Amino acid sequence: MKIASVVASLTLALALASPTFAQDTDASRLAVARDMIAAWKHADWRKVADLFAEDGTLRSMMVAPVKGRPAIYERIAALGKGAPDGVTLDIAHIGVIDNLVFMERVDRFVYNGHPGAVPVVGVLDIKDGKIVEWREYYDRASLEKALKGEP
Repeated sequence: MKIASVVASLTLALALASPTFAQDTDASRLAVARDMIAAWKHADWRKVADLFAEDGTLRSMMVAPVKGRPAIYERIAALGKGAPDGVTLDIAHIGVIDNLVFMERVDRFVYNGHPGAVPVVGVLDIKDGKIVEWREYYDRASLEKALKGEP
């Protein structure tokens, strides 16, 4: 009995001392996604990048993937120059399926003076409180028109 108590105490101590992030839950994954939504709205491009894992990947399905937090920041910050007031991600549906966050939304923005909106589905793979991969599905032609303010 005494040995079991010591083993239990050691197991608890090791678990509490572990440097890893608390176990990912649906709620924690959704919290990271909501932090991302807020960062885009406030044009906080540094925060957007910092929500990614150091070796995270951003995949906009119509263009080459961007890998690594510094490269993601460069891409997002460059895009953000045209949208200094941020991008509002109007969420229609958000949820977690098989440990992935799915967001159906319309991205609304003013880009280089042109208002635009694009329907998007995003899938976020979040581990240890950071985005490991974010996959974005949208119609590229619709995005290009919206960036120019065309209907």
